[in-house]
Amino acid sequence: MSNVYSRLSTANAYDNSVRNIGMRQSNLSNLQENLTSGKRVVRTSDDPTSAAIAERSLTRISRIAADQRALESQRNAIALAESTLGDITDNLQSFRELVVSAGNGGHSSAERQAIAFQLSGLRDSIVAAANLKDTNGQPLFGAMGSSTTLISGPQATSPDYTFNGLPGQQASTGISIPIALDGDSAFMLHPTRDQAFNAVVNASSTLSTSGITVSNTATVSATEAATLAATGRPNSFPDYTLAFTAVDTSVPGTTTATYTVTENPAVSGALGPVTVSYPSNQALTVTAIPGLSMSISGTPTLGDTVSVSASPSLFSVLDDAIKDIGTATTHNAASQAVAQALNNIDIGMQRISGVRGQAGDLLTRADRITSNQDKRSVQLEADRSRAEDLDMIKGISDFNNQQTGYQAALQTYAQIQKLSLFNFIG
Repeated sequence: MSNVYSRLSTANAYDNSVRNIGMRQSNLSNLQENLTSGKRVVRTSDDPTSAAIAERSLTRISRIAADQRALESQRNAIALAESTLGDITDNLQSFRELVVSAGNGGHSSAERQAIAFQLSGLRDSIVAAANLKDTNGQPLFGAMGSSTTLISGPQATSPDYTFNGLPGQQASTGISIPIALDGDSAFMLHPTRDQAFNAVVNASSTLSTSGITVSNTATVSATEAATLAATGRPNSFPDYTLAFTAVDTSVPGTTTATYTVTENPAVSGALGPVTVSYPSNQALTVTAIPGLSMSISGTPTLGDTVSVSASPSLFSVLDDAIKDIGTATTHNAASQAVAQALNNIDIGMQRISGVRGQAGDLLTRADRITSNQDKRSVQLEADRSRAEDLDMIKGISDFNNQQTGYQAALQTYAQIQKLSLFNFIG
């Protein structure tokens, strides 16, 4: 039986040792990089699947952060708009208090004119607040879109104030809220919805009009609405002038009056003359005006006229109050102006209060969106962490083991270097 001998060269042993030491050094370096970065996946090649999950999570986290920045801008705009509506309400309340004071029977015409001057200052503040812009230069009450100047007026043509925007409220989404409130809903008045009217009594220069007051509600028929839209006045109401052409009080306790009604624009045809008899101590109910019920108390005289017009906006209400109070020459005229102004101001304040409530709802919705987005961010961060973060306890343990193995490899290599045949010859 022959013996088989094999020979392992010293150079081969050295190469294997160096190669193994290099591998251990590389592994130790990788573990050290993982520990210093805190990540298990430093490069995509370390774990392609986990790297993709982590990248997708980071992308979604960045998108949520961008959405939150946009939402914060929207929240700030709505908060500023809500605060502005609060300021407008305060100014309207001050306006209302001055209007009430104008009804004081002891005031002279000059004093009422002074009050009207104060009212003008408050009106200007309210119009300026309605046109306020956010930090991006966009109107706070721009609704679905608007020009730079949201409210234009007063204008010589009808309507005296216009809303230069697209009415309506933008819808919220799961990640955003509107950046503007609906100024049309807040400041513009519609006859069929709000029923804000201004009636002005004009008497002949020789007859008294004491005691005449007007209260009214109104609606617009479908035919009138179509005609008004065709004349460029949608959502409006015709102006009416009622003129007394005959008044008979010869029968004790009974007043017989004849009046005609002029409509502008003419959308209903002839309106009178109408003759009606009624108890002198009761109000005259006017039924000749389509869609509008109006009562006149007191005894009219020949030549008396009552002009009735719908107020197209809150600013129109304020202007009418300023004009009627400032031009009132008698206490009765001032009382008429005050009564109408208070009624219409209250209507306008209700509109503002409703829009302010919508602003509060939007701010609450923004808080809910932020809460939901925070929860999503936490979930995505957890997904990213599971995919790429390093278990520090396991990482330190692996590093210590690898370091021990590396040291052992170095020591064994040093021992092998001393093994040579020449060391034993001689």
